[in-house]
Amino acid sequence: MGVRILRQRPQGSARPPVEATLASDAGPARSLYLHVPFCFHKCHYCDFYSIVDTRDRHDAFTDRLIRELAALAPLARDEPLRTLFVGGGTPTLLRPDLWQRLIAALRDRFAIDGRTEWTVECNPETVTDETAAVLASGGVTRASVGAQTFNTRHLETLERWHEPDSVERAVGRLRDAGINRTSIDLIYAIPGQTAGDLAADLDRAVALGTEHVSAYTLTYEPGTAMTARLAKGEFEPAPEALEIEMFELVGDRLAAAGLERYEISNFARPGAECRHNLAHWRQEPWIAAGPSASAHIGGHRWKNSPRLDDYLENDDDGFAPIIDLEPPDPARALAERIMTGLRLREGLDADITLREAESIRPAAPDRLRAVISEQAALGRIEPASLAGGPWRLTRSGLLFADGIAAELMAAL
Repeated sequence: MGVRILRQRPQGSARPPVEATLASDAGPARSLYLHVPFCFHKCHYCDFYSIVDTRDRHDAFTDRLIRELAALAPLARDEPLRTLFVGGGTPTLLRPDLWQRLIAALRDRFAIDGRTEWTVECNPETVTDETAAVLASGGVTRASVGAQTFNTRHLETLERWHEPDSVERAVGRLRDAGINRTSIDLIYAIPGQTAGDLAADLDRAVALGTEHVSAYTLTYEPGTAMTARLAKGEFEPAPEALEIEMFELVGDRLAAAGLERYEISNFARPGAECRHNLAHWRQEPWIAAGPSASAHIGGHRWKNSPRLDDYLENDDDGFAPIIDLEPPDPARALAERIMTGLRLREGLDADITLREAESIRPAAPDRLRAVISEQAALGRIEPASLAGGPWRLTRSGLLFADGIAAELMAAL
């Protein structure tokens, strides 16, 4: 377990282990995540940190974020960023002039070049011509547009406040500005949704010419309005058989359109995979700024406080207040790599996994091999995995990914 640090004024503060990381032989962070917490409406299924804001704190937030970026910049060690991702919340709620200030600060503090994949999440209703132009001129190369569904009735169920046609308008504005790489986010297994409804959503996303689709099963996260409504009996969740049918439909429909699954819920044309998300799933180092943002570098992990007031009021040499700090732990690191790596089509490198497992516990490799053999016998792990190849899930195994990962982690 990591050290839990409670930041409450006027008590002392905690800061990311920047000095320890810089003094170690850890390489530079090549990925950066920024969290913009503002939304004009809280969607009922969302458990990401976000607040409905009247825009009176956007200036203060931007100032604070720029100070945090200056504090974290040494961890990149002047190496070019491979990926930069701005999520939320709704990043496109920030005014264009604030985006210009933020972009200038990023370029001043970090090495960003033509090879950097720079993604910004966009709500369809907040993509204006001016915002799109500012993002494109600043160097943003990729936009992730939150459609979720193109069905008005299902948008109402999710409490999404946008019209289906606004997705096409947003994509058009982004492309007109010069941002040609787009991803469409979809949610399925929405109460009342049919397989035909989902097929229509997939077809409409593909018709936009997007090179990437993220399609997630609706989950009922604790503390969300959606979960509260479920508990009140306002609707029934999708039957498990329908969820499985929809899961298969997503893979088949997108593959037929040339978008291949490279992670359980993510599909892309060859070469258009989201490199930022791949860095996370491969457990590569990244740094992060903004309330609730989590970072991972040199084996250290930390999470910023998920409260905007804490973030604005506490400023330890630019660093954000932290609620969780975990020092390097080889066993935890391997367990996390198993959990995320198994979700990838490329799978887990068996030799590296076994070698690291043995360094943690001598008996662990045999236990891991036993789990893999058992799952291969059930048809959930590719047979080549038993012959020294990467440990990869079969099509049917994808449905059991979490359970298989849990068994492998328990074997450690």
